[in-house]
Amino acid sequence: MLEIVRIEKPKGVIVQYGGQTPLKLARALEAAGVPVIGTSPDAIDRAEDRERFQHAVERLKLKQPANATVTAIEMAVEKAKEIGYPLVVRPSYVLGGRAMEIVYDEADLRRYFQTAVSVSNDAPVLLDHFLDDAVEVDVDAICDGEMVLIGGIMEHIEQAGVHSGDSHVLCQPTP
Repeated sequence: MLEIVRIEKPKGVIVQYGGQTPLKLARALEAAGVPVIGTSPDAIDRAEDRERFQHAVERLKLKQPANATVTAIEMAVEKAKEIGYPLVVRPSYVLGGRAMEIVYDEADLRRYFQTAVSVSNDAPVLLDHFLDDAVEVDVDAICDGEMVLIGGIMEHIEQAGVHSGDSHVLCQPTP
């Protein structure tokens, strides 16, 4: 990507509208001196980092399913008892929904940790209470601080918890 930037000499790079992959590149682009247009790498990290996101949700008094970040299987079992089953479990900062699963009880959770992931302080796992009959919606938008342009609203037509990149969506025309 840096080679393309070197040749094309753009005023900056927009990392939205490409899923998780360009979001992962934002910090490296910024570090290489490439201007990131739109959402800043810090704002992306604030949305991606569970702890930072949790602080923002609490500060804004928003609702979200009960959740936890864990770094060991026994910690996961304890937190799961507090949150309740079923749970959506997945590694933090993953691409493409890899190793994301819905678990329904402690046996499922233990199997997940033994077969699906390697967990540590550097590779935490996220636990989220799974909401039955929930509707998942993605909204792509750009804002200049005053006006908001909505590029698309996508309603997932598969069970919530299915990775968005692997699920079918309905895209209605935006006004």
